[in-house]
Amino acid sequence: MPNPTAAMLVIGDEILSGRTRDANMHYLAGQLTEAGIDLKEVRVVSDDAPAIIAAVRALAETHDTVFTSGGIGPTHDDITADCIAAAFDTPIDVRDDARAILQAHYDRAGTELNAARLRMARIPDGAALIENPVSAAPGFTIRNVHVMAGVPAVFQAMVASILPTLTGGAPLISRTLRVLRGEGDIAGPLGDFAQQFSDLSVGSYPFQKDGIYGSNIVVRGTDAAQLDTAMTTLESIINA
Repeated sequence: MPNPTAAMLVIGDEILSGRTRDANMHYLAGQLTEAGIDLKEVRVVSDDAPAIIAAVRALAETHDTVFTSGGIGPTHDDITADCIAAAFDTPIDVRDDARAILQAHYDRAGTELNAARLRMARIPDGAALIENPVSAAPGFTIRNVHVMAGVPAVFQAMVASILPTLTGGAPLISRTLRVLRGEGDIAGPLGDFAQQFSDLSVGSYPFQKDGIYGSNIVVRGTDAAQLDTAMTTLESIINA
């Protein structure tokens, strides 16, 4: 039985402009791999409402789970929550449980829960809150979409709370064979190997160092015994 699939939507002009380097995709990919959930697609969109809405709808229809990152803060350009609500034709407003979380947090800090900060308590109807132990402002889950902050520390904390609620499959295992030959020399036998083990993922990642050409051949699958057999076969094919 195939593993569940996931997609990620990264939201923010700062990512597309190069001002901010996204670290959340790398983190999420590693966590999902360990959980046996296959991350199949990642999209990056600007702070543009129609683009966010269209992407959410498309990804939610084609994957078991969708994770979003960014755009749920207190400023005018944090429009993700409204876009998610629009994507599912769901009303959105300040919710009492989210307000209470923020009120308690800002009371402890001796800071006013002003109108801008209260924006972070706007939650679509029917959504479940995602705990944020770092800065209190919650994310939320609606249908199969998990809406989370873009700040890496907060994103990671939210992922930690979401993953135990998801049904995973078999964790993906990888094996690597380092070959000191150019890809042009190994392409033929590598293609034959990939056909022989068609249920495994086979990738070739070339490198050049000190004038030497080579490639790291990475084989991925969920069955350790099958991978061991495949790697023995690969070595014999490449070295023939």
